[in-house]
Amino acid sequence: GSAPYPGGPPAAGSAPYPGGPPAAGSAPYPGGPPAAGSAPYPGGPPAAGSAPYPGGPPAAGNAPYPGGPPAGGAPYPGSAPPTTAPYPGAPPAGGGSYSNTAPAAQPPTAAMAGLSMGSGAGAPQAAVRSQRKPSVRAAANFNKEEDVKLIQKAMKGFGCDEKSIISTLCKRSNAQRLEIRSHFKTMFGKDLMDELKKELHGHLENGVLALLRDPIEYDAYSLYHAMKGAGTDEATLIEILCSRTNAQKNALKERYKRDYKKDLEKAVKSETSGHFERLLVSLLSATRDESTTVDRTAAKADAQKLYQAGEARWGTDESTFNYIMASRNFSQLKAIFDEYSKISKYSIEKSIQREMSGDLKDGMLAIVHIVRDTPGFFAQRLYKSMKGLGTDDDTLVRVCVTRCEVDMEDIKVRFQQEYKKSLRSFIEGDTSGNYRRLLLTMINDGGF
Repeated sequence: GSAPYPGGPPAAGSAPYPGGPPAAGSAPYPGGPPAAGSAPYPGGPPAAGSAPYPGGPPAAGNAPYPGGPPAGGAPYPGSAPPTTAPYPGAPPAGGGSYSNTAPAAQPPTAAMAGLSMGSGAGAPQAAVRSQRKPSVRAAANFNKEEDVKLIQKAMKGFGCDEKSIISTLCKRSNAQRLEIRSHFKTMFGKDLMDELKKELHGHLENGVLALLRDPIEYDAYSLYHAMKGAGTDEATLIEILCSRTNAQKNALKERYKRDYKKDLEKAVKSETSGHFERLLVSLLSATRDESTTVDRTAAKADAQKLYQAGEARWGTDESTFNYIMASRNFSQLKAIFDEYSKISKYSIEKSIQREMSGDLKDGMLAIVHIVRDTPGFFAQRLYKSMKGLGTDDDTLVRVCVTRCEVDMEDIKVRFQQEYKKSLRSFIEGDTSGNYRRLLLTMINDGGF
């Protein structure tokens, strides 16, 4: 039953291959067959199931981007998708923006992509920014009309469905919330914030309204209330002015004047004094170098200047500290702090604590903390807002709102590391009801 093959037939059932047949069931590949089931790739097949990318396939699930896929698979080099409205963060790791000339209720324009509280152009350290992990992202398949109808239904009739409002607003990016705010007026001829003021109360009301403001508007609002009436909330001035980028502070000055008919620098001068006033005015000038260039020789020289202005003399030359802290880029400041520790028996933090006091000390330490560890700085702000008796709800809400689209996941990690308890456990211990639900939903740890 065999076919006539010259030289004799092959083994029964084998195909006629010169030089001898391959192993039974193998395909005829020169140089030997690849692993069973693999596609014929020159140089050897890729890992099973991988797409044929020259140089090796990218990480599973990532799109093939030259130089390696972006974090999280989002094809935006060094930044979050533009549908997200990231909040300003700190210069060491980010920035981003919203137009400071368009009405607050208007959706953000393309120009807003350059300035935010945590990512975008204008931030000194773009390389670090891509590593930041927000807890709130833009909703997929966003439909502003459906969201507006849902919120209107939640406020209709007797009582208010607070849970529906929270679940809708806390799971949208700031850009999407601004669209909801604008479209509500288009559909119903009413201002959404005014309507919510009638339905909500207390800290829940403050938190929801904060979510509906754009970042620059909310910063201006926070600064105004920090200086309004008797007394001044210096910690809020420090938090905002030490952590925002040049572009953010310039937009903030314009927005403050527009909303409150006052010059922000003059307002700060009227509420502060001495070297602390000078530090804040220097920060408001928005002239910090925002490159990432490090000059080691200059760093050594500046470290020596700081040492001579403090530890090496009787008294302190605060103006030298002020100039260096307010003008050098954050990468350069890190290098300066490292060099300082080599010539002084104290760290820069310890020297500031020894040489300064009061609000000036707090402001200088805030800059150092933000330069070294931005998430750690905001974790500390949250911790101080809840530790001991009572709660600083304004700070608690502000940090959650302004960081949830920037680096809240990083803040949660640093909080656990520093205070040996989760941020969630602190919030649950200090808040209740739908106000608690609002905060937990923003930090993406419970709530719903």
